[in-house]
Amino acid sequence: MNREIKAPSVGESITEVRIAGWKKQSGDAVKVGDVLLEIESDKATVEVVAEYNGAIQITRQAGETVKIGEVLGHIQEGAAGTVAAAKPAATQPSPTVATTMSASPAPMGAGATAAGVAMPLSPSVRKAVVEAGLDVGQIPGTGRGGRITNGDVIAYQETRSSRGSTGSTPSTTTSIADPNARERRVPMTLLRQRIAERLVQAQHTAAILTTFNEIDMSNTMALRSQHKDAFKSKHGVNLSFMSFFTRAVVEALKAVPAVNAFIDGKEIVYHDYYDIGIAVGTERGLVVPVLREVGHMNFVDIEKGIGALALKARDGKLSIKELTGGTFTISNGGTYGSLLSTPILNPPQSGILGMHKIQERPMAVNGQVVIRPMMFVALSYDHRIIDGKEAVTFLIKVKEGIENPTSLGFEP
Repeated sequence: MNREIKAPSVGESITEVRIAGWKKQSGDAVKVGDVLLEIESDKATVEVVAEYNGAIQITRQAGETVKIGEVLGHIQEGAAGTVAAAKPAATQPSPTVATTMSASPAPMGAGATAAGVAMPLSPSVRKAVVEAGLDVGQIPGTGRGGRITNGDVIAYQETRSSRGSTGSTPSTTTSIADPNARERRVPMTLLRQRIAERLVQAQHTAAILTTFNEIDMSNTMALRSQHKDAFKSKHGVNLSFMSFFTRAVVEALKAVPAVNAFIDGKEIVYHDYYDIGIAVGTERGLVVPVLREVGHMNFVDIEKGIGALALKARDGKLSIKELTGGTFTISNGGTYGSLLSTPILNPPQSGILGMHKIQERPMAVNGQVVIRPMMFVALSYDHRIIDGKEAVTFLIKVKEGIENPTSLGFEP
């Protein structure tokens, strides 16, 4: 019996997904629980697993955008599937590259060799290339230093699909990347499209204003330096500045509830809980996983929670639930060296805190000029619900917490 493989529902408001890549080929034998393919929505990447034993036949290709419920292929239940013995040469991965990558997985940033050129690959990209049977030598990298990203792999697969190159070699098709070209066109991923839509939505639907302050990081840096080794040894996680800021934000939200609220029509909805979104930059774009019930968390819980979410974000394994429902967001541009910026709201939230690079500056303290490690912080907020006084008060509360970190309930 032919069993349909359909694009699953991955969220209430999501109507279409993109096929990020197949883990099987037509004719392969599959069993219940095998991962068949990965689909990408505007929020997350989701694996689709086999529900029957049999042989798979694929009808929709990697890179295609499909509607929820659309048939992507079939499983001939009970059939003894095998990979076809003879396939056109162009569909086979480069033997040297595939063997090297499969037998000796390299660490983050290490490169596989194709045509004598070093191509640095991250683990997730390496996995996608090997499982899709691609030759990295044919994939143009757009990441830093020519690094191949997951987006490059998807774009390359889409280009091959659109040119019908499944049975053709690179020499008989138009070059993927013209070395003389001065511009390139790469399809936006669904995630990038969604990011663009939400940024424009925020600008159009909220009265966004930003207020700034600066924080003397001396005390928090000293406390962290004093306890970070013992903290790591005892709890198995690093003690980062994010846990201090997350705790300080919760205390500030308690003092200024409007920053933890949002507008719904003609009503203001106040949250009496604290689900904090932590902005994370990934190869696919910016995602904001949510740390739940932070008001009940200690420093260890926060560090473990952020670490787990960051790992899932890097590997593209965040669930829809983990990406929705936050009440406030923290974005740390300082990770990339940003000294000052104005973060954009994450709708429907009414506030977002921007952290920045710690930089030593001369400061006037008690009539003396001293050098202190300072950080600019920014609060972007919806002025329809939050007044300037409330915004300034919120930032001052965060400042007070970081400059007096023992008040945040830290325990080694």
